[in-house]
Amino acid sequence: MQMTAEQAVSIVKPWNRVFIHTAAATPQRLVAALSARAGELNDVELISLHTEGPAPYLDHPESFRLNAMFVGANVRKAVQAGNADYLPVFLSETPLLFRRGILPLDVALVQVSPPDQHGYCSLGVSVDVSRAAIQTAKHVIAQVNPNMPRTHGDSLIHTSNIHAFVECDDVIPEIPPSVPTDVEHAIGRFCAELIEDGATLQMGIGTIPDAVLAALTSHRNLGVHTEMFSDGLIPLIERGVVTNSEKANNLGHVVASFAMGTRKLYDFMDDNPLIRMLDCGYVNDSAVIRRNPKVTAINSAIEVDVTGQVCADSIGIKQFSGVGGQMDFIRGASLSDNGKPIIALPSTTKKGESRIVPHLKHGAGVVTTRAHVHYVVTEYGVANLYGKNLRQRARALIEIAHPDHREGLLKAAHERGLAA
Repeated sequence: MQMTAEQAVSIVKPWNRVFIHTAAATPQRLVAALSARAGELNDVELISLHTEGPAPYLDHPESFRLNAMFVGANVRKAVQAGNADYLPVFLSETPLLFRRGILPLDVALVQVSPPDQHGYCSLGVSVDVSRAAIQTAKHVIAQVNPNMPRTHGDSLIHTSNIHAFVECDDVIPEIPPSVPTDVEHAIGRFCAELIEDGATLQMGIGTIPDAVLAALTSHRNLGVHTEMFSDGLIPLIERGVVTNSEKANNLGHVVASFAMGTRKLYDFMDDNPLIRMLDCGYVNDSAVIRRNPKVTAINSAIEVDVTGQVCADSIGIKQFSGVGGQMDFIRGASLSDNGKPIIALPSTTKKGESRIVPHLKHGAGVVTTRAHVHYVVTEYGVANLYGKNLRQRARALIEIAHPDHREGLLKAAHERGLAA
């Protein structure tokens, strides 16, 4: 039934649990209309992965409480201040929270493409956990936008499963391509040297992934099976570097769960059978990932201690992002035939502090355990920790730390009994 955003969100009642569509697909009109009802609602739980755009519901803590499965810039301060919550969970398992009734949904707010001649809309740039949300929610409210690309795979939802339609013609949020620094270009080159022809890639968005992609122009027959992708992938597809011809799963197709980038990316995705946007319960399943050959997973970190523990979601006790899919792909890559799980990070912070550390900050979360870590890459080289004991790991990691910090790291390692 077609109606205004205000009419559509009137179905939300106190104590309801409401899902908000992910990332660039965040339905801003519905979010704004729901937030405007703050005076008449209380104790509404909002649940989401990363979302783009304003989060006006955070201004009304008596009415709305966010339960975020990933913490983005728009909600970070609220989470850190204790005015919103963070739910740590592997991305591969997020759909189970809905499908197993652990977090039953009353309402799902989503953004979709207009229906085709058969009555099917598309979730477009974000299938991820959103597919499970619309399959399990009691009520689905859809913001229908002709600017949402129509994607193939698991993205389709029939109009009979949508309870309210709100038409709009809004711009899909864009993330401009990053410009890698010299440090990030160096990291990208080291990562590219680890990637073999015929490898299946997983990488996210940002300057280091973009630097890696830019260094792959001479590679051959690469495949892509990744939770997300951005504009940096397009040139490799157009140049025939990415062919997906040696994958075991979804042969000949790019597989992803959500995408963020520019309009060029969204137009490239629109009705493109090359790209399959699939449920993150499948995309991030390590048993699925490992079946592809030479899976090379490149993920980032905030800090890595000298034994190989990876903190990727917090700065000390302050929540910064989320577990996401890092462990899913690190594990999947390590079990893949000739796979290579990689943690890539600059050797120092913007303030010059070492990101290779004697021990993680007080309260820091371990996203990837030292038993799972194989390769760590900085602009100073590659440390392969697999099969290394703690002393050997400390030595290898100190060798790729910034030269200004190596002496201090050696001293700290010695005090821990980790230096020869």
